[in-house]
Amino acid sequence: MSTRRTFLKQAGIAGASMLISSDSQAFFPITRQKRVIIIGAGLAGLAAAKKLKEKNIDYIILEARKRVGGRVYSYQIDAMDDLNIELGAEWIGTSHQRLLALCDEYKLALINNQFDTHLIYRGKYFKNNEWEYSEGWKKQFDLMLKNYGQMTEADKLILDAMDWWRYLVQNGCEGRDLDLRELFDSTDFGESIRHVSAYAAIAEYAESSEKNEMDFKIKGGNSRLPLKMAEDAGADKILYDCTVDRIVQAEGRPGVEVICKNGQIYKGDKIICTVPTFAAKKITWEPGLPAIKVAAMNELQYARINKNPLLFSRRFWKDENFDMITDSSAHYFYHATKNQSSEKGVLISYTVGDKADVVSRQTDSWRTDTIQLSLQPAFGNVKPLLEKQLNYYWGEDEYSRGSYALYAPGQWFRLMPVLKAPFLHTFFAGEHLADWQGFMEGAINSGEAAAVMI
Repeated sequence: MSTRRTFLKQAGIAGASMLISSDSQAFFPITRQKRVIIIGAGLAGLAAAKKLKEKNIDYIILEARKRVGGRVYSYQIDAMDDLNIELGAEWIGTSHQRLLALCDEYKLALINNQFDTHLIYRGKYFKNNEWEYSEGWKKQFDLMLKNYGQMTEADKLILDAMDWWRYLVQNGCEGRDLDLRELFDSTDFGESIRHVSAYAAIAEYAESSEKNEMDFKIKGGNSRLPLKMAEDAGADKILYDCTVDRIVQAEGRPGVEVICKNGQIYKGDKIICTVPTFAAKKITWEPGLPAIKVAAMNELQYARINKNPLLFSRRFWKDENFDMITDSSAHYFYHATKNQSSEKGVLISYTVGDKADVVSRQTDSWRTDTIQLSLQPAFGNVKPLLEKQLNYYWGEDEYSRGSYALYAPGQWFRLMPVLKAPFLHTFFAGEHLADWQGFMEGAINSGEAAAVMI
């Protein structure tokens, strides 16, 4: 179990009976059984539903989108060759025990998704076995990871107050080593490492697998998991196009009422709210959320990530395990159709932070030229091979305004407990409340943890 796991533990309160008003959709029968309204059909919401089902607790899931999965979003980019890519969550790690167990339960095959990283730095191309950090820095970084296990709580608080770039510099990282860490680590966190808590960063690297949890993906697309979980939850339990407008609850009085923008009203005993903080803030809460929780929601940022998938008529990179970090505008490339049989192949240009914001606003023609400039040192002219491209920018997602949560300096120990804390009859879940952000495993863990507290 991760040393960062700090889920709040609170005993659930027995539910009271619930009546449906005449202008509402009659969903729950009038009984004494406890009922839970889950907001969001992403992995956190679906995991919460699965746990409630195991506990024989009734539930309904309200989903604003027209699909399940939330930020898990598989896309078929070539129907003829059945080539599938991920526009959302991409990787499953070897330490992701719950996710691996669910894939086994639903008989979802996993395929290897590890890469051997190439590099373009200052206009020069290095194959995966032709570059490395300096020996001195590798030894120092290994020592930093070892020392993490010996940190006291006071040490962690001090470290959390510092950004990751500053901590690297203070530990002797400089020059080319520092440039590379900025390029690689910003890819992990979705923003410059000057914006990331040093504690959140070192904890992730110290606790992750050798490939930093970039080990597997689900054959046929990661969206197959939420689809299976939705099937397990029950088609009649998930309502789509249900954007929550108001939540009404009261201290000392049992029951909750959820009013959606489509006019439907749902009543129950408890709520599990799994949506990102941006979406949760758009809900009118009656009574209002505590000021400290509102402030925490306002403060937490989500990483800006842009994915620009490029379908090429042949895999000119040749290596199935190909990915490449660059110091160009295109930032990071990886082979998104690895282990999918076809002569064609997809590279995704993955940009973060300010780069993502800029790239997302340009035309396809501009992006094509940028991709060509970025790949030129390694592969020459690849433009004639490009068949199709699309672009997906999570910074403009209407529910999250980003891909996954980013804990800045001074936020981990200060914001996390506040965001996790239940409010009246509402419990909270989502990847932003996980041990570290950006992985499907964390969303699942948080949803299950919230359901346990009911």
